[in-house]
Amino acid sequence: MSSRSGTFNGPSLSLHNKVTSSSGNGNLQLPQESTLIRLPPDDEVERRLNEILKSMDLPPDKAKILRAYDSKKKWELICDQERVVVKDPPSAYLSKLRQLIDPKLLSNKAKSLTKLKLKSSDNSATSTQVLRNLETSLRTNNIEWVREFLNDDNSGLDVLIDYLASRLLQIKGDVSQNGSSSNGNGTSSGNGHEKNGNSHDSTHKSLRLSRSSATKRLDQLSDDVHVCVLCLRAIMNNKFGFNMVISRSDAINYIALSLVHKSLRTKALVLELLAAICLVKGGHQMILAAFDHFKMVHQERHRFETLMHYFRHFEAFSIDFMVACVQFINIIVHSVDDMNYRVFLQYEFTIIGLDEYLEKIRHHESEELTTQIAAYLDNVFDVTALMKDAEISHAALERVQEVEDELSHAQERVRNTENAALGKIACLENRLTDLSKERDDLRVLHEHTDHELSTLRRTYTQKDEESRRLLTAKMGELEHLQQRIRSDSGGSDLAHSGTALSFVAADPSQKVSTDFLPPPPPPPPPPPPGFGVGLGVGDGKRSHLNGATPGGLSFGRDQSFVPPPPPPGPGMPDSALGGNHSRLSTIHVK
Repeated sequence: MSSRSGTFNGPSLSLHNKVTSSSGNGNLQLPQESTLIRLPPDDEVERRLNEILKSMDLPPDKAKILRAYDSKKKWELICDQERVVVKDPPSAYLSKLRQLIDPKLLSNKAKSLTKLKLKSSDNSATSTQVLRNLETSLRTNNIEWVREFLNDDNSGLDVLIDYLASRLLQIKGDVSQNGSSSNGNGTSSGNGHEKNGNSHDSTHKSLRLSRSSATKRLDQLSDDVHVCVLCLRAIMNNKFGFNMVISRSDAINYIALSLVHKSLRTKALVLELLAAICLVKGGHQMILAAFDHFKMVHQERHRFETLMHYFRHFEAFSIDFMVACVQFINIIVHSVDDMNYRVFLQYEFTIIGLDEYLEKIRHHESEELTTQIAAYLDNVFDVTALMKDAEISHAALERVQEVEDELSHAQERVRNTENAALGKIACLENRLTDLSKERDDLRVLHEHTDHELSTLRRTYTQKDEESRRLLTAKMGELEHLQQRIRSDSGGSDLAHSGTALSFVAADPSQKVSTDFLPPPPPPPPPPPPGFGVGLGVGDGKRSHLNGATPGGLSFGRDQSFVPPPPPPGPGMPDSALGGNHSRLSTIHVK
């Protein structure tokens, strides 16, 4: 946005030579010095300039401008301000103004002050001259003089507002009276011309004189209104006075009512003050309220109607008024943050013809005016486009709602799927825990089984070694027995047979020569029925446990049957085997 939306740090009012003094107005006395005092050092200039600026109570932006001057210009400013000598106190001007105000329009406080301070004074000065002198004092004197003018004892702001109200009321009455008298004069002059020409001439002359005096009076009233507005601007040129003015709604109302002044220069000044008020916090509502009051007083159909009439139908073109008017409208419409309220204010100016007229003059030769017009048109809201955007936005919101519903359903399905998956995962984890436990149990069982198997293997090895030792011992006993038998019998054949038999029993894998063995005995007779004699071929593992012979023959464990001895071999007497047969059989059975 252009200048209408910038940050406002105080009243956006020009200094209007506040730092220079005026002469010949009866208010200030200047020493007749033709030359300036010698320029002091820069630090001294800065110190005295700060004192001057502090006494002026200028807004920061205005003070910054003055501080940017060079040392010579700053010193000239200081000298001009120090040469100003205040001649009259604020009460001198206020007493003159109170005498000129209609007592009916004075406030109660102003009436009491008028009774106290009314005294014989020089009434030769006109009201306009008094106001001009007051405006110069307000503009050039220090801030202390302005504070004295505005304090509760003097109530200078109340007097100015009352005087402005009285002058506006008189202007409104004079304009109405002039309009009605001109209409009546036209009718009477027509009738008088038919009756008496001399009376018509005298009447016309008297009316012309009265009209001239009325015009002169109206001009003076208009000048007073203009200078009153200048006085208010001078007060608003410092922060203290500005805050006092915006705290008075009636002051803002009468400033707005001053738009009826016939001078476009006064209208531009009024719009400048209203724009400055509009930019402060809460000022926008104050200005709208002032134009509501203006609408009620002047019986407008639409708010800002009179302002728009002056803007479109002017008697003499004034670029300052045109720029001030467009700038004021920019601030009123586009300084609002609420978009709906901006559209409402924009529509107010649209129905009174602002848009059409701005399109007509947007290519004016004045660059400042075209800049303000472009700023307004660039920030205008296209209501039709906004409605279309609203429809599109509504459809988009509906689609967003549908998508959100679909998304919520999808999220619900995802949650259900996640819950089912979590349930399955929990089941699988439980199953995994069971399997892990079963695996651990099996591992423990396997370790226990391995331990038992190793124990059994160790036991088996020990038993096997013990059996072998026992067999070896038995074989030793057998050999010893055979030796005894051999020694007892003295037969070489039996000894030879026993030796061969011992070799076979000791190592069945060794082959024994059959030349030293006697021929086998005949087979024994079959056993009688009822006796269990078990002869069989034992396996390798049971042969040594069941008393198997090295040849693989084994006798059953049932020893109830003892087979008969074999017949004696050739060359062996029966007596040689008879005594030892039973012991041999017993050894084999064991």
